[in-house]
Amino acid sequence: MRALERLSGIRVVASPEVLAATAWPDAVAVLPIAPDDVLVLGTTTIDVADPHAIVVAETGFAGCWLTVEEIERDVRPHLDLDLPRERPALAQGNVAGVPAKLWLTRDTALLVCAAASAHDLTERLS
Repeated sequence: MRALERLSGIRVVASPEVLAATAWPDAVAVLPIAPDDVLVLGTTTIDVADPHAIVVAETGFAGCWLTVEEIERDVRPHLDLDLPRERPALAQGNVAGVPAKLWLTRDTALLVCAAASAHDLTERLS
């Protein structure tokens, strides 16, 4: 299993309506943290149509990109959730007992967890 490395992204906190109306660039991954809170990976700036939105740099998560084969071999046996068939999609739940998210594209997946849990998750999947 690959080591999870610290991710750099943007945390956006705004009303669910504002987040739903935001035009996210095609090349970014938008990972929900809560209905009013998302982690945006793949860009260093984002425009949100709410002057009261909180938009800040976020480095509290770790992750790694995995192939479909790595997901099937290393991650799926440790999942307590079903993976969506349609992609791109976000799946979240416990992976090897650690709260995590999987951003699934057609050919790859980004495994994400809190940076404080990265070492533990990597060990459990090895």
